[in-house]
Amino acid sequence: MPKQPSFASRLRWWRDHKGLSQLELAGRAEISQRHLSFMELDRAAPSREMVMRLAVALDIPLRQHNALLVAAGYAAVWHQTDLAAPELAQVQQALDYMLAQQEPFPAVAVDRHWNLLKANAGAVRLVEFLVGPLAPGVAINMADALVAPDVLRPHLVNWADVTRYFIRSVEADAAADGTAETAALLDRLMAYDGVRAALKAPSSEPASIPILPMHFRKGDTELRLFTTLATLGTPQDITLQELRVENFFPMDDDTAKLLRAWVR
Repeated sequence: MPKQPSFASRLRWWRDHKGLSQLELAGRAEISQRHLSFMELDRAAPSREMVMRLAVALDIPLRQHNALLVAAGYAAVWHQTDLAAPELAQVQQALDYMLAQQEPFPAVAVDRHWNLLKANAGAVRLVEFLVGPLAPGVAINMADALVAPDVLRPHLVNWADVTRYFIRSVEADAAADGTAETAALLDRLMAYDGVRAALKAPSSEPASIPILPMHFRKGDTELRLFTTLATLGTPQDITLQELRVENFFPMDDDTAKLLRAWVR
C-alpha cells in the first residue's frame, strides 16, 4: 500500500493489486470507465456510496473499506469490536461451543495475524506435551510458534512441508489485505532460520496422501494431525471478519487413541 494516503492513490493501488483494468473495475462497479479514470487521477471526488461500491467491486476486507472511506474524507463505517465485548456475547458462546465440541481433539481461535484468542483443553494438552507448561496469560502467536526454530519445530518431523504450506497462506493474506501489519508478519516469518530453504525444498510427504498432516514426534510418542479452518459466514465487524477457528483432527487411529487417553 502506498504511503500517500489519498483516495486516488489507494484506488489505483488496489485496482493494480487485484490485476484489474479500468474497464473491468468500471464494469464491476457499474460506472463509466471515464468516471473511474477521473477518480484515479483525483479529478473527481467520489460520494460515500461510490467509495463503498468500489470497495465491494474490489472485494477488499472491511478494514480496507474503512481506509478508503477515510482517505476520501468520510467516516469509517465498519467497527472493530473487542471479542470480549458484551455485544459479541453470542459469538463468544458460539466459539466456546465449537471449541468444546472438538474435545478431546485440539482447537484454537486466532485473529488475522495468528494471535491466539481462545483454545480448548485439547490444544493446551498437546502444546504442554510438546513444549511444557505455559505461563498464565502469556501471549501466543501460532505463526511464530510453528515457524520459529525453538518452539514446535524440534518436534515437527515434516516442519519444512508444513512451513512451506503455511508461508504460502500468509503470503495470500498479505496480498488480500495489503496492510503493513500482515506484510511485517510475513517478513518476520521469512527471517527465521531455514524458512527460505524450506520453501525451495522438495516435499518429503508422498503425493498420494489426500491431505498434508502435521507429524509430531517427542521421544517414542508420535502424533499425526490435519487441520480445518472455519470463518464466520456474514461478518459485519472487522474483528469477526478476521477471526479463524482451526480444528485439529487425528490422521490415524493411534493419534486418536492417544488424544483420548490424555483426557483420562
